[in-house]
Amino acid sequence: MTEKTTMAALDAGKTPQQLFGERMARLQTALRLGQPDRIPIQLGFGYMLAEMGGITRQQLHEDAAKEQELLEAAALRFQPDSAMSIYNNPASSLAIGGDRMTKFPGHGLPADGSFQFVEGEYMKGEDYDAFLADPGDWAIRKYWPRVFPGLAGFAALPPLGLAAFGHYFLYNLGSLKAPPIVEALRNLAAGIEAQAVADARAIASVGRMAELGFAPPTFVGSLIEAPFDFMSDTLRGMRGIMLDIHRRPEKLLAAMDRALEFELEFAINWSRATGINVSFIPLHRGSDGFMSIPQFEKFYWPTLKAMQEGLVAAGIQPFVFYEGVWDQRLHYLAQLPKGKVVGLFQASDIFKVKEVVGDTMCIAGGMPNSLLQAGTADEVREFTIKLCREVGKGGGFIMTTGIGEMEGCKPELVDVWVDTTKEYGVY
Repeated sequence: MTEKTTMAALDAGKTPQQLFGERMARLQTALRLGQPDRIPIQLGFGYMLAEMGGITRQQLHEDAAKEQELLEAAALRFQPDSAMSIYNNPASSLAIGGDRMTKFPGHGLPADGSFQFVEGEYMKGEDYDAFLADPGDWAIRKYWPRVFPGLAGFAALPPLGLAAFGHYFLYNLGSLKAPPIVEALRNLAAGIEAQAVADARAIASVGRMAELGFAPPTFVGSLIEAPFDFMSDTLRGMRGIMLDIHRRPEKLLAAMDRALEFELEFAINWSRATGINVSFIPLHRGSDGFMSIPQFEKFYWPTLKAMQEGLVAAGIQPFVFYEGVWDQRLHYLAQLPKGKVVGLFQASDIFKVKEVVGDTMCIAGGMPNSLLQAGTADEVREFTIKLCREVGKGGGFIMTTGIGEMEGCKPELVDVWVDTTKEYGVY
């Protein structure tokens, strides 16, 4: 890499169309483990936009025009290759009557609170047999009523297998007129409409950012989870899943196999329908400290590996968020298809990540949020230079924060970070 590049000369005189093309090429080259002209920068601003704009986080969630205005202003100031606002939106949850597993600013939290996931044991240990017999029927008639108050009426539905009764099923339609079921159906329809509006809002934002010269976020695609996390995060909870490892390991493994099957089907169908060949996989329970290596090898890694291999075989790039620390597990990741997967690392030793899997996957992350929140300009600059020289060496690296979002980050430190990346990240 060159030691210095004049910042003003990098993009001077280029049209938004030229910038968009160069930025897309830069990101796509890095994603394929290649070496672009310089290290690409992706900024997921999140609640930092509300902080910069002097509004509440609730307003950021609920005022689409203001959110877009603040996103554009931040992107034009920092000039990354790709920029995005907040990831979660409460619209469909509120329309459906709320849910028991999330809290949003202004909805279960103060107007300036941070989105929270409320874990619970929404699936009981005795539910495994019903889940294994028919996951869809169990989810709609048992699980939805527990999680979504507005869908409680679905507990009164007849077994969903009766839908395969052909003409004779029509004789059973009258049972759906029960007031609790009607209310649940109306709430579900409202949730669908609200999500459609939110999706259209997100698509319009991506289009507008492209007009300004910014590429879309690299991880936007279908959302699925490692099968162990699928069974843990929204079903059994931390306590329940750890008990299952010891009390009902075979049922847990069987349930994970079922989850792997329908998650892959969903992701592949989603990709074919949208033309977006990316699948985002946030990981939660597989990092160092959650389970032993033998437990990891039995319960976590086989289905996570199979998931990524299945996606790659279907032409879909897994973009995996390795939350927590994965230092003791990096050698497993080196088994994945080379040049076909991406890893965003939250708190792993990013230099060790480069050493172990740098020739296997595109690496994203590197900058600790804490450094942009409480560091000095000199500290930010020094660490950024080290990232560029060591993790950026040879390509296959996207500069972003360890969690992909930037709540609480100081704008003046972000300026230093971005400028230093452009200065020392040229190949």
